Amino acid sequence: MESVALTTERLVLHAPTEADIDAITEACQDPEIARWTTVPSPYNREDAEHFVRLVAGSWADGSEAVWGMYAGDELVGMIGLHGIATHVTGGAAELGYWVTPAARGKGHLAEAARAVIDWGFTELGLVRIRWQAVAGNVPSARAARALGFRYEGLQRQALTSPRGRDDGWIAGMLHDDDRTPVDWPIL
Repeated sequence: MESVALTTERLVLHAPTEADIDAITEACQDPEIARWTTVPSPYNREDAEHFVRLVAGSWADGSEAVWGMYAGDELVGMIGLHGIATHVTGGAAELGYWVTPAARGKGHLAEAARAVIDWGFTELGLVRIRWQAVAGNVPSARAARALGFRYEGLQRQALTSPRGRDDGWIAGMLHDDDRTPVDWPIL
């Protein structure tokens, strides 16, 4: 599929390009991004170059849709739908994201995520979007809860990364959910 740009009130979302390699490299030096995501640590310029190529290939084969989040010319994060499965009855994908330290707490993630979720349900015809995170990633869980995801449980040793296996929290959103935040037992 062709990459798609999305625009919100304050952000432009588009696939990262070679022009973003230095900003991605810099952002991924943040220990919190390394702690909670699967990005390599230490993260170097070659990792960012590989990531940009990987994103282009994932758009092309339809397996993922990944956007950089930009406030003006500044990269403020990455967001994407991963593991897109539209070939099954009622498509599904996983929402993943990270935000740069300077952009945290400004509402960029919620704004971008709403646009990505809407696009996934409308344009891809998804029925379900999953969120998961390493158990203990409270900021990500708060964001997912605020978006309207419903907590579904703990997955023991289900998440893998270069550091090994981690327990994971999982939540889901269906295309017809009203997205009103509900209580989560972990928050």
